[in-house]
Amino acid sequence: MTAIEQYLIDTYRASQQGAPMPPPPGRDDLAVLRAARSYEQFRAVVQGRTARHPWRAALRRLPAPAAPRHTGRG
Repeated sequence: MTAIEQYLIDTYRASQQGAPMPPPPGRDDLAVLRAARSYEQFRAVVQGRTARHPWRAALRRLPAPAAPRHTGRG
C-alpha cells in the first residue's frame, strides 16, 4: 500500500468518525531536512569546525558559466 492510499483510507476513516483529518504525506519533509541541516551546522560549531552555509556549498558545485561566444559579426 502506498502512502497516498493509506492517506485516503485515514481521511475516509476520520471523516466517518468525526476526527481531525491527518496531514497529507510529505507535508513536513522540507521542515525535517531544514532541521537536519541546522543540527549539522550546530554540531560543526560545537566541534570547533566552521558551520558552512548550504547555499555557498551548492554554488561551488555548480559548473562555471560558459564564456560568451563571439561570432565575428558586428
